[in-house]
This record gives sequence, C-alpha cells and structure tokens, in this order.
Amino acid sequence: MLTRRFCLQALFILLSALFAASLTFSQEIRVLQGDGFDVKSVAFSPDGRILASGLTSGTILLWEASSGKEIRRLEGHTGYVFSISFSPDGHLLASGSSIDNTIRLWDVSSGEELKRLEGHGSYIRSVSFSPDGRLLASGSDDRTVRLWDVSSGRELARLVGHGNVVGSVAFSPDGRLLASGAWDRTIRFWDVSSTKALRRLEGLADFVVSISFSSDGGLLASGLADGTIHIWEVSSGRELRRLEGHRFAVNSVSFSPDGRLVASASDDQTVRLWEVSSGKELRRFKGHGGSANSVAFSPDGRLLASGLDDKTVRLWEVPAKPP
Repeated sequence: MLTRRFCLQALFILLSALFAASLTFSQEIRVLQGDGFDVKSVAFSPDGRILASGLTSGTILLWEASSGKEIRRLEGHTGYVFSISFSPDGHLLASGSSIDNTIRLWDVSSGEELKRLEGHGSYIRSVSFSPDGRLLASGSDDRTVRLWDVSSGRELARLVGHGNVVGSVAFSPDGRLLASGAWDRTIRFWDVSSTKALRRLEGLADFVVSISFSSDGGLLASGLADGTIHIWEVSSGRELRRLEGHRFAVNSVSFSPDGRLVASASDDQTVRLWEVSSGKELRRFKGHGGSANSVAFSPDGRLLASGLDDKTVRLWEVPAKPP
C-alpha cells in the first residue's frame, strides 16, 4: 500500500512539473510604484494613453501608459478605492470606496472632483459606466445594485435581490443588460430600461467576486472565491466552460478586446491568461509579491495591467494571436 501511495505521489509531482514546464512564464515590461500603498483597482482610458490605479490610501494615481510617468493624483476618498471606471469618452473617471461609502466622479484632465454620489450604506465594491456614458452602475456591501444618472448624480434605481455583498457589476456592450455577481453565490441579469430582474444563475460553489462581458456581449466570465473561473453563454445562462488552476480567490477577470482571452488575478499571487475557446491556461505572469487584485487589458489588447498588494502596478505584454 505504501509503495502504491508513493508511486501515485511521484506521478502527481511529475505531471505537475510537466504541466508547469508547458506554460510560458513572463516577466513584466514595467513596474509602477506609487505612494507605498497596495493597489486594489486598475483601468485603462479608452484611448489607452492613461492607466489609473486605485490605492488603499484612498488616492487614485493617473499614469502615462507609454512611459510609466505619473501624470496626476486624485485625492478625496478616505478608504480603499476598490473600483475605478473610465467613461466611454475618457473625460470622466468614476471611483468607489470603502469607509466613506461614496462614489466620486472626477475630471480626468484637471483632477477635479465633479460629483459625489451618496446613498449606499456600506463599501462600494464595483462601479461601471454604461456604453453610452449616461449611466453609472454600482455594487455594494449593502447588498444592492444602484443606477445613477451621470449628468446630475441622481440615483435612478435601486436593484434589490442579492442576499449578500455585491462584488461586481458590468454592463453588456449594447447597454441593454446589467450583470451583477455577489457573495450569495449568484449572478443576476437586469434589464437596464425597466430595471427588472431577467435571469439568475445559481448553484455556484462560492462567492462571485468578479464578472466581465466579452466584447460582443455573448459571453460572461465570473471569478469565484474558490479559485475557479466560469464562462457563461449570456443568451441561455448555460455554463460553457470552467477554468481551474488558481489556488485561492479570483479577485478580477477581464476579457481581451478581441474576446479570445480571459485574464484573471488571484490571491494566489498570480495573474493568468486563458484561451476562451479551449479553456487552456496559456500564460502565467510571475513576479508578484502579494495578492493580485485587479487586471485590465489595454484597448488594443497588447498590454495587460495588474494591481497588487505588493504596492505596485505591473504592465505585461500580451502574446500576439498566432497567424
């Protein structure tokens, strides 16, 4: 029995080594170091020229993506900046924070705080602009999803139904659907015009921490606290694929602009690239000194940014599509 167990252990180690050897491990092309605080969120501007990072200090740093030079800092939040989102025209940046429980709208060119959206009763985990830039969605620890009018800052709707923290919200590319993922282990789809709940995806094994739509709106990726990533067909709610490999919670998922890749960031201190069509892990980015909290592709899909608990933002080169 001992011999058999030893052989099985040896086989497992060998297979793990062979799998690791088949992966491409990549080094970052640039490391951005700011104020010495952990980075909870990252986002590229629509033109790809600016990279924003939200810190545990409450500060948001704006960087020139091509050089890594700090352009501007946005100050005002008193808690962790869990989420940031650029408006489609790139003129505004929305941020959601803990402690002060507020959403703020910033003028990107000047750094001026334009509006403060108040109403959530707890931490803001996620903010997302609608594709036309007229609406902002937010998800909170108060278990609600809210829709805001960007021009006035007025709360338009409160979407109730989740039984726990709403960890992530995302608009479909056509702006008709809003998806929300929560710690109640469900994903919900809402009709934006009527604010009615359309579908609920249940039976998930753990908290839903992050969600992301593909660029054509046909797929939704979800990152769970158990380390798995699920790919869903939006029209039917059917699970198409499950991506396994992370050892701890998947804090962020993002589709590449062409829809062929999904990037993920995890508490296991890795950022990984997955092929959507096969579910295969293609690349693992090493060098992180802490949990990976957020990932974002540049608009041209050539770069991937990650925000980390080692107080850095790292930029990685995304492998080109094979000819």
